[in-house]
Formats: sequence, C-alpha cells, structure tokens
Amino acid sequence: MAAETKTPVKHSPQGNRGGGGRSGGDARRDVSRDAPRSGGPAQPKPPAKPAEPKVIELPESISLRDLASKMNVSPINVIRELMQNGVMATINQQLDFDTAAIVASAFGWEARPIPIVVESQIPEEVVVTPAGKPVPAGKALTLKQRLLAKEQAENEGALKPRPPIVTVMGHVDHGKTSLLDAIRKTDVASAEAGGITQHIGAYMVEHQGRKVTFIDTPGHEAFTAMRARGAQVTDIAVLVVAADDGVMPQTREAISHARAAQVPIVVAINKIDKPNANPELVKKELSELGLVPDEWGGNTLFIPVSAKQRKGIEDLIEGILLVAESLDTIKANPNRKAVGTIIESHLSKSKGPMATVLVQNGTLSVGDAFVAGGVHGRVRAMFDFRGQSVKKAGPSVPVSITGLSEVPIAGDVFEVVQDERTARALAAQHQAKRERESGIQRATSLEQYFALAKASKAKKMFFIVKADNQGSLPPIIEQLQKLNASVNTEKGDDVRLEVIHQGTGDITESDVNLAIASGAVILGYEVGMDTAARRKAESNHVDVRLYDVIYNLLEDVELAMKGMLAPKIVEKVVGTAEVKQTFKIPKVGVIAGVRVTSGVALRNARARVMRGDQVLHTGAVASLKRLTEDVKEVRQGFECGVGIEGFEGFKPGDVIEFVTEEEQAR
Repeated sequence: MAAETKTPVKHSPQGNRGGGGRSGGDARRDVSRDAPRSGGPAQPKPPAKPAEPKVIELPESISLRDLASKMNVSPINVIRELMQNGVMATINQQLDFDTAAIVASAFGWEARPIPIVVESQIPEEVVVTPAGKPVPAGKALTLKQRLLAKEQAENEGALKPRPPIVTVMGHVDHGKTSLLDAIRKTDVASAEAGGITQHIGAYMVEHQGRKVTFIDTPGHEAFTAMRARGAQVTDIAVLVVAADDGVMPQTREAISHARAAQVPIVVAINKIDKPNANPELVKKELSELGLVPDEWGGNTLFIPVSAKQRKGIEDLIEGILLVAESLDTIKANPNRKAVGTIIESHLSKSKGPMATVLVQNGTLSVGDAFVAGGVHGRVRAMFDFRGQSVKKAGPSVPVSITGLSEVPIAGDVFEVVQDERTARALAAQHQAKRERESGIQRATSLEQYFALAKASKAKKMFFIVKADNQGSLPPIIEQLQKLNASVNTEKGDDVRLEVIHQGTGDITESDVNLAIASGAVILGYEVGMDTAARRKAESNHVDVRLYDVIYNLLEDVELAMKGMLAPKIVEKVVGTAEVKQTFKIPKVGVIAGVRVTSGVALRNARARVMRGDQVLHTGAVASLKRLTEDVKEVRQGFECGVGIEGFEGFKPGDVIEFVTEEEQAR
C-alpha cells in the first residue's frame, strides 16, 4: 500500500488559508463542523446563503490521484491545497477519509463515507495495517488506530526525493526506440559495465548525480493496458514527435493516454538533424491539441533532440528532472516496507517464476515476504537492470526477483508483508476476489451507464469516437456535446458525456486499451475494427458501437442517457473458410469449394466475402453441401461447397466469414 498522510488538513469553509498555525483538535475536527450552518444565532451582517455542496462518496482511504479524479480537478491543485495547509503529499499518496473530506470541502464537495462491507466468504481473511500488523477479519480499525498505524509506518519527515519514473510514448516511426537507445548510451556507468546485459522492462540513467528511471514499454498501448489493470507507475510522460513528420494519429492517441493517466508531458522533438525538419510546425500542431510550449507562454516543455546523432539527450534528461522538481511531489519513504508494481513476468527454465518489480515506496530486501495479486513468496534473489545481483532496492529502482509461488500478472501491486503466512492468506483473498469478479461485466456499456446515472452514481459518460475521415468528425463531436444541454435523467441530475479521444481510421487495439482504462464506450462511424481489437474488446467487455448513419449514433447515445435504448444487435463471426476452387452448376450458379479454417460454417448465417482487406459482398448463405448432401454446418478442417445469394465472383484465396446476429437482452 502507498504511504498515507499523518494528519488531516485544517481548512476553513471560507477557503481562508491565512494563519499557518493549527491545533490538534482543530486539525482533526469533523468536516460537518466546518460546513455552512443553516441555523444558529443571528449575525450582524448575515452572508448570502451558500450553494449546497455537491456530494462525493469516499472510502476509508483513497489516493490523492483518485480523489482529484473524483472531484474533476487537477492533482496539482489538490497537492497545492495540502501544501498550503502544511502537509506534503505525493500524487500516489493515500489520504484517510477525514483528510480527503476536508480537502474535498475546499473544492465545494461534501464527503460521505462508503459503508465498509466485510466479506465473509473467506474464513481466514487477514487485513494488514500500514504498520505491518495483521488484524483478524471483522475487526474494523478505529480512526485513532488508523492514524497510529500510519504514524508508525510513515511521517512527513521520512519522505525523501526519489528518481522520477518516465514512460516514452509517440508515433511508431518517430524514433522512440532510437531515443531510448541514445538515453541508455548517455549513462556512462552503464557503458563502463558493458551496457545493459539483461532486459527487464525498466532501467535507470544518471545525470550529474541525479537518477531517472525509464520504463521500456512497446508503446502507449502497453502503458494504458497496465494502467487499466490498476498500475499507476509513471510520474512523467515523454512524447516523441518527429520534426519532419509532425503530429500523427498515434501522437494524438499518446496524448490521450497520458492525459487519462493525469501525468505531465514533456515533448521531445526528434529528427532535428533532417533537412526538412520543421520544429515550429510541430509546436503549432501540438499547441492546437492543448500542449502549448513554455516559450509561447504555455506550461509544456519542448526539447529538440536528434536520437541518431545523440544531440539534445542531456537537455531532455535535464528537462525531465526540471519538471520533476517543479512538481515537488516525487517523494517516498525508503525506511518502510516496500510497495511497487509488477512490470514484467516470465517463467525461467533455470530460476522458475521471475518478475520485474518497480519499487515505488519503501525498500525491498532479499528475504522479504510479499504478495502480488494472487501470487505470494519470499525474495530469494534480486538483480538490477544490468543483471547484477543486489541485496536491496529503494524507491524508483527496478529489479528482477525470484522466489514467487507462480508467475504474477503484469500490473499487479507488489507489497511486502509481515511473514509468509500473511502473504499466503492475502494471496488467497486476492485470488478468490479475482475469480468472483471474473464473470462481472465492466460498467462500460451504454445500458450500464444509464443504470448508474439513475442511481446517481455516474456523473459522466466517456466516449472514444472514430470516424472515416476528418470531415465527419467535427459534426459528430459537436452534436454529441449538444446532448449535454438537452438530456437529463429522470431525477433531474445531469449526466454529462465527455469525448476523451477522437480520431480517424479503423478502431485499433490502442483504442480498446484506452476504453478499458477509462471505462469508455467506443463509437465508430463508417469505420471497421481489426481482429486483435475485436478480440480484446470482447474479452474485456468493452462496448463498441459501429454506425453508418450519424443520426443513429446520436439517437443511441441520447436514448442511453434517457434509459430507453432498444435491444442491441451483436454481430459475431462464428467461422471462416478459404476458397480453394469454383464450380459452375447449371440452374444453380457458381459454387465455391472451400476449406473451413476456423470455427464452423453455418447454413443459416450471413456470409461476408473478403479479398484481402476488402469486403466484396455480404449476403445470405444460399446452399451448404458436404459431398452431395445438404448440411446445416461444417466444422473446422473439413471441405464443403458454399453458395451465396447474389454473388458468383469467387476466386481462389478469397476468405468467407460466416456471421450471425444476436439480440442482446437487457
């Protein structure tokens, strides 16, 4: 678990932050005492009646980042509010309910606790306090006990600066990999040690005595996929844009993914050595997307670099460190039990299950008992990013460990606990919870959005919009925004819709990853969807809606907001077949001789004839024969003859998809 603040924040309802002193009684007083009172003795000059505060439900403990997200404010503003009241906090730091409630009141929210439900399905559930002491199931901690546990685990004075954790993102051919290679070579210590000998998904470089940790991911898809599994590991995102190419579709996607994670962005303008490089055009295009250069009066740092010639690399690292210092929130307590995130995992033939852990708080040591999701163990051996054996790893340090009970899932939280018995109990609890939730659909469909809105639990509906061309996109976005003003729930509470990403072209796996992370519905107009994206959407229950009429798209969203959505028709590809040869039969027409390559060919299905990526024809299956007999279905690996209504232009190599439509009940 991430560290928590020691004391709640003192804040007056009027927002007056003057007077730095605070007493223990005032600092921990109930939020209701600070709320504006409707009654009481008459005042000489009664103030105007304040607007009723908005209500927000909070758990016993919540991270600063999640609290900011719930209030729809920047985490920087929340950090500033805490600092002005004498409390230093990091973006991933845990706040207890009382502290979070007082902070929320400063932004016009009234906090209410979410009732705690103790799950009784697991007979030997063990809860571990921040101090590392197990508490039997059903024994709830009092506020005083929680505060004492937090004080034992960590206090403000124990927080020390740690290296920032950086993810590099950008368009596929804009030089991200080359830039990462150039950054690696800049680290003199790595070069003297013979370079990086073992790739473990993350590495560190040193610049003038200060370190930076880089997470080496395949791209922003993996970045957001990890975030979708609950991992909040990145402090700063570096956006790589080629000076000779400018903003591309994946550049826009990377910006959306970084903003969804609420991390600051540093822009690296790469390939400045090329003759046709135009850095000013890059700045102009990015400023239109909200990333305004600091030299133009904005707050985004732009660094020109050449990964090929290794120019500007030190300036980039210096810029990253500058942003990290300006945040003043990248801190951790190295003297507590380690908490981190699983970056990578695999099964080694010689060492058994191995995992790359990025330590985010505390210090990890050989011999520590730990839990990571449904996996437990004791650290048997530990290696740094160069493959060298180490005994300890502090905050922001990536290490590869052995001693796991099995291979963990990337993105799971890694936490050191009291002993192996506690680790086993927690792992069993996590695994049981994961199994119970595995069949529960995420609330990312239009129908579920409305159900939540009626229960006053959803204030926003998030959408990702993809269209066939740039001309179609603005009218769709404009009309969707107009629905905000015209649609209310039955209770009169506004359900706001927000387009978190928009773009042209087919729906990709990256779009689905962003939908998983943000809980968004994907709307597609006159676009397709690749196979990988379709599979990922189905396995993660992401609602994807495809339209060829804008009116139908808008009507569905509007009806969803009003709770009157018609039954959803779901298209399912049940089988595919490859055309081997053709036959012309008198009075029947052209029949395709095919081999079923996957699934099953159905007589009562619709057939879609594909030639490469092009759809030639869609129609009903007119006939399906196996040898000389009419059959209802033919399974994978067998050959058959297929006739399709209204189509005879088969050629060997064509692919026939057999499609069924199912009505999805409410």
